[in-house]
Amino acid sequence: MKFSTAVLALPIAASSLLLCNSSAFVSVSPSAANKQHVSLHSIKHGVFDNRERSTVLFASYSMPPLSNNHRTSPSTSTTTITTSSLKSTSNDDIADTNASQPRQLTLYNSLTRSKTPFTPLRSPSVSMYTCGPTVYDSAHVGNFRAFLTYDVLKRVLLYLGYDVDHVCNLTDVDDKIIKRCEREGVSLIELTRKFEGKFFEDLEALNIIKAREYPRATEHIDEMAKLILDLERNGLAYQSEEGSWYFSVSKKEGYGTRLVQLDPEQLKIGASAETGGGGAQRGSLDADEYDTEKEGVRDFCLWKAYKPEFDREDATWDPVVKLEDGVTRNIGRGRPGWHLECSAMARKYLGDTIDLHAGGVDLKFPHHENEIAQSEGANCAPFCNCWIHNGFVNIGDEKMSKSKGNFLTLRGACPTADDVRAYRYLVVSSQYRNPLSFTDAALGAAKGALKRLDKVKTLLDEALESSNDNSGDASAESAIFATVETELTNFEVAIADDLSMPRASACLFSIVKAAEKEFKRVDKAKDEDDNAPPLDLVGLQRVRDALDLMDNVFGIYYEVPKAGDDTSNDDDAINGETSEEIPQDVMDLVVQRSAAKDAKDWDLADSLRTRITELGFAVKDVKGGDPEVIRI
Repeated sequence: MKFSTAVLALPIAASSLLLCNSSAFVSVSPSAANKQHVSLHSIKHGVFDNRERSTVLFASYSMPPLSNNHRTSPSTSTTTITTSSLKSTSNDDIADTNASQPRQLTLYNSLTRSKTPFTPLRSPSVSMYTCGPTVYDSAHVGNFRAFLTYDVLKRVLLYLGYDVDHVCNLTDVDDKIIKRCEREGVSLIELTRKFEGKFFEDLEALNIIKAREYPRATEHIDEMAKLILDLERNGLAYQSEEGSWYFSVSKKEGYGTRLVQLDPEQLKIGASAETGGGGAQRGSLDADEYDTEKEGVRDFCLWKAYKPEFDREDATWDPVVKLEDGVTRNIGRGRPGWHLECSAMARKYLGDTIDLHAGGVDLKFPHHENEIAQSEGANCAPFCNCWIHNGFVNIGDEKMSKSKGNFLTLRGACPTADDVRAYRYLVVSSQYRNPLSFTDAALGAAKGALKRLDKVKTLLDEALESSNDNSGDASAESAIFATVETELTNFEVAIADDLSMPRASACLFSIVKAAEKEFKRVDKAKDEDDNAPPLDLVGLQRVRDALDLMDNVFGIYYEVPKAGDDTSNDDDAINGETSEEIPQDVMDLVVQRSAAKDAKDWDLADSLRTRITELGFAVKDVKGGDPEVIRI
């Protein structure tokens, strides 16, 4: 990587410092270094370029699920996905207009707190960074709402004709990871690679289009060290006597006001972060054991100095940064703070200024505010032009989280393939900014909707494939054809209006209803007269094409891959019996109970023990170890 010059002995221009410390920027100069766009224009890899369509309404095409073969390993060179054009059938009658320009999309931008037209820096290319998992445990269904929101956003962008260059980080070093490594007696790599694998299995199960890169924090230590030195050069970072590095919040104008509106009193240690949002990982103030030598109470940690009583050899680094003029700097042995990695990796893979950044609303503060402060303070350029935040997934009236002990893993909550597809539909058909309640009734309703969709799709395939001539006359009168055209137009208006997926779902089912009505019409006529009228094959063909086209956004017509062998990958080491002998739902309850005990929520822990007993198992706590589970 080529580093910019950062010689501390040189004077810094006052105008440069003002720009880096200010919250107002008048120009954008994004770096194009290392940028590779994912030009998505084929069905082979499950992604597509919709600019060929523009107003094309009936492209007969079904998106296959992606496999892990399309994931670019964080340790390998980048991969650009390029595929052939979107295939279509029965399109001779449809004009292709304005094919070269993507269509307008309006998004709710947390930065402006309003819905505004989305304008990428280099249209049709869109740079997109999203917050990934902390791989110390299996992600829960609340986490996957965020990843499904990213997926819908990406699919809509592709549908409207944009190319998306998506990067999603993997946090593979932090306090929770280190504590679990110690508890289970495993290495950092052993633990994190295990849960990385489970994460990618779940992405595939949910039919989520993969990002171009999933960079690991541990493989970008040099980039993080360089960013710290850039911040120091601009007067925004300092090193404590013990060796930790901190961001000087008081020197950054506008800190804590870009995505949220907090006053200085709210930024003190112990203040709670803004509520709301089913985000990826965590959203509380990150006051920790490294706070003792901070110059300011609001300052946050960039680099945690090595502490032999807590840190591990495989979870600390001693980076040496070589500057462009040949000067080398050592920031000291330690490990990165949580916020630093995203700024460093976004800069490396997407440049100084990016178009889109997405995450859960609970990450607005402190994580995303800290990212903005770091990136703009180091790069002296705007960090991100549009911020997208999704809402929480709630269990009852509470946000689902591991700290509350009320979380459910994807496979625990959705043990069958139909359940997994139903969870995808439940999330992607919701308004992403609103809270989402995860209940048996909600999942059951989603399964019912999918059953109806699958039935109509099967009837369409059978009717059209059994006919000798299903092409029909597109100019002939067809009430179904007119309905489909109207609802597809409404669908496109809906998805372009801040991803209004409830409205998009209504359009989908209006088309389904038109097909159902046609099948019922002919069935009824057959019951009354042997000379029943034929099916409207022209209209039904348009229905099938429309369902395939809409599924480019919904992503619900796919086969869920079988889960990997979990017999050695249970979410916590449980003695007594193997995970193969203990049902997954029981193991999930045991893990939730342990989390509830850690949070000192004794009532929840007792209720979870009761549920475990009702399922025919007993749990026994072991001092200093993992619980034992035996069949009663």
